[in-house]
Amino acid sequence: MQSFPFKRIVVVGTTSSGKSTLAKKLADEFALDFIELDALHWGPNWTEAPNDVFRARVETAACAERWIVAGNYQIVRDIIWPRAEGIIWLDYSLWTIFRQLTRRTFTRWWTRELLWGTNRENLLIHFKLWSDDSLYHWLFKTYWRRKREYSMLFSQPEYAHLKIIQLKSPKETEEWVGQFLVSSNQ
Repeated sequence: MQSFPFKRIVVVGTTSSGKSTLAKKLADEFALDFIELDALHWGPNWTEAPNDVFRARVETAACAERWIVAGNYQIVRDIIWPRAEGIIWLDYSLWTIFRQLTRRTFTRWWTRELLWGTNRENLLIHFKLWSDDSLYHWLFKTYWRRKREYSMLFSQPEYAHLKIIQLKSPKETEEWVGQFLVSSNQ
């Protein structure tokens, strides 16, 4: 049995890989501040925060002693990654992520879930695959690029201090998390 080995960790992966879900679960279980980059980035009506505002929000959030960050925004990587101790990479198959994206999109649309204030899923936008606003378009545009990018980033000297946990499936993620949950509940 072991306790959770990180005070500051980042969860990365492609859209709909489960970054926020995993980060929130770990934050709740191990008393870490939950920093959701999407919540700091998106304003009402899907307006993006200006870069300086977004960076200031992330800088403030990352000053906490214990945190877990969910997200991939390159523009704030220089703030987060040097302070982190580890990275959890949700490196799932395209098919797995496609299924998760579809389930998540329909669930959020059906329940009218509010996202980061006043935003809601819009099915029409997501199924216009040629639209830059479609998460399906974003998935297909970034999936292979992210795989290459993360492998490259993790080998750079400035990130040598990071412990990389690459998880290839939701089942593997569940098993990895389970080893810590068992010990924390005893």
